Amino acid sequence: MNFLDKLNPQQRQAVTVGTGPVLVLAGPGSGKTRVLTQRVAYLIGHEGVRPYQMLAVTFTNKAAREMESRVRKLLGEEATSGLWLGTFHATCARLLRREVEHLPFDSNFVIFDADDQQNVVKTAIRGLNLDDKTYRPQSVHGSISRAKNELIFPADYPIQTYRDEVVKRIYQRYQELLNQSNAVDFDDLLLWTAWLLEENPALREKYAQRFHQLLVDEYQDTNYAQYVLLKHLASVHRNVFVVADPDQSVYRWRGADYRNVQRFEKDYPDCQTILLEQNYRSKQTILEAAMAVIDRAPQRRRKKLFTERGVGDKVFYYEANDDYGEASFVVDSIVQLVASKQFEAGDCAVMYRTNAQSRLLEEAFLAARLPYRLVGAQRFYGRREVKDIIAYLRLVHNPADEVSLDRVINVPARGIGDKTVLTLHTAARGANVSPSAVLFDLTRGEGSPFWAQFTNRAALLLSDFGARLANWRAAASTFMVSELFDHIAADINYKEYLDDGTEEGAERWENVQELRRLTLEYESRALAEFLENVALISDQDTLTESQNAPTLLTLHAAKGLEFGAVFITGLDDGLIPHSRSFDEVEAMDEERRLFYVGITRAKDRLYLVRCLRRGGPFDRLRAGSGYAEETLPSRFLDDIPPELLNGRSRAGRRPQRFSNTPSWRTPSAPLPAPVIEARFRAGMRVKHPTWGEGIVLNSRIQDDDEIVDVVFESVGIKRLAASLAGLRMVDGK
Repeated sequence: MNFLDKLNPQQRQAVTVGTGPVLVLAGPGSGKTRVLTQRVAYLIGHEGVRPYQMLAVTFTNKAAREMESRVRKLLGEEATSGLWLGTFHATCARLLRREVEHLPFDSNFVIFDADDQQNVVKTAIRGLNLDDKTYRPQSVHGSISRAKNELIFPADYPIQTYRDEVVKRIYQRYQELLNQSNAVDFDDLLLWTAWLLEENPALREKYAQRFHQLLVDEYQDTNYAQYVLLKHLASVHRNVFVVADPDQSVYRWRGADYRNVQRFEKDYPDCQTILLEQNYRSKQTILEAAMAVIDRAPQRRRKKLFTERGVGDKVFYYEANDDYGEASFVVDSIVQLVASKQFEAGDCAVMYRTNAQSRLLEEAFLAARLPYRLVGAQRFYGRREVKDIIAYLRLVHNPADEVSLDRVINVPARGIGDKTVLTLHTAARGANVSPSAVLFDLTRGEGSPFWAQFTNRAALLLSDFGARLANWRAAASTFMVSELFDHIAADINYKEYLDDGTEEGAERWENVQELRRLTLEYESRALAEFLENVALISDQDTLTESQNAPTLLTLHAAKGLEFGAVFITGLDDGLIPHSRSFDEVEAMDEERRLFYVGITRAKDRLYLVRCLRRGGPFDRLRAGSGYAEETLPSRFLDDIPPELLNGRSRAGRRPQRFSNTPSWRTPSAPLPAPVIEARFRAGMRVKHPTWGEGIVLNSRIQDDDEIVDVVFESVGIKRLAASLAGLRMVDGK
């Protein structure tokens, strides 16, 4: 047990704690993996617990492999034989195969992946003669998944609306199809295991007796089904050891519920609670900034994070003029850090709230000829929805582009199946013309010589698509690129196709909007130039797969990782926190936790970056070739004490620009500033040069400017800085 000598007092207390329920509240970088691993080794090597009497649950296969490797290194291969160690889903699959006689499927059941599940939902919808445009498979599957995570079977699915009634029928048929295929989905693994333990007292007793010790990692990320499972398995011995950090619970959209930590304390009022507060990752200044942010969160137990790694540099704040300047600053800073040998390129990470934000960053890295790694998502130009729209534009520009035609001819689905597409190509080859030429000819109806080669229905569908393509080509001769973009997207109902009410759907539509913002830079240039530049940027050969490269990733994907230098970008209200969280307290709290996660990924250097205008450079706004929406600093920035910060603003609106005081914070000795009076009031009709007429919702003075919230008929609610927005009153009202 000499490994105990390397533990700090809090870690040692956690590893050697006695029997009964134990809650370890572990701060970021506090060595929780070491604690879990050595707790397993301690129980086996010192307390005499047999490995087969232990169940250790992790959230990733990687974490499970790492823990198993460490335990074996401490105790040897044979000492761990029989230990149940793995993810929740792997553990449940193992248990279900053992007890399959109680279940409606065989022991050789297969586990359907995400694509398989979507296909089964589609089959269920079609089988019930429902419209998959009204009941989108992805959205319906999300409802089914949430029900399963709440341990709700089809028969008990709650009905409050007509849609609920339809989803219930689809859910029922979905489960029938799974059973017919002798298959389960990921959620079923939890659902059926919880059902087994709930409905079979003898089985519950069997496994609760077997597992003398339960150890659970990342307990704050458990959902309700996992919470119930653990409660059943701990019902006899009550030796359940959970490690959690509620401050890092950021997966609510996956069903995770940080309140399970509170439920644990309620279920086990005699639980021992141990805090792990010594951080081995970050400098103290970074920890102070993180605590300043998270301490504003309600209903949490405070941890005083400390480190022996030293104070470190102040957090660097930078406010760029626009999002191009934001991306340039990040790339330039990384170049300087690497050139000065302060960090390796692979020690640097750039984090953002949504995948769409990666586009300008990727372009900045490519322009600087610097390799990078994109984690947790495809490259921006490799994303399905981005490739779809570009394919439409390429097809309009060059109808002979068969690759683009094949990609979009049935996207969104318009009833043109693979057999019809094959016949289209065959007909084109037979006439020695392009498939698009056949489409154009079919618009003549039955007078076309190609009409008879298709069924009447297929010919009608193809002629309709051909007519649309001809219409887009005619529009392209007079439309600007952005207008053509909007025309096509509206004509194919692409927003409705992507944005199905799920977070993924909303993010896909955000990616499309990000691509549209790029088209605004080509208002005085041709479609051909836009397509050429996009093709060059998205060339896969421009990327290097070197591991020693900066990492680009979302804040969600950053959890569990660490980097020497971290850049958190897009620190504007509406991005961090995201606008979807504005009207929901719990969602806003999770956004705060997400920012905290990002801060605590940094080991030595932290950069907080935002811009005054987002959507296009300001000089192009003035030139009339695009627009840039004014932004406001993230409200979370106000929580960080000014003495922890060092930085400057390239285009600050305050007299103290380029000082060490960030532009969003009032300096200790402010310079005299003119008194600004509000020009706009609620109910006033105004007109914006881009978005047209709208009605003022409210107005206030902030940061030496008048901030106006306006609802526009064209784009909805926008928050604007009056000095920059170009608003004018309508009819003097």
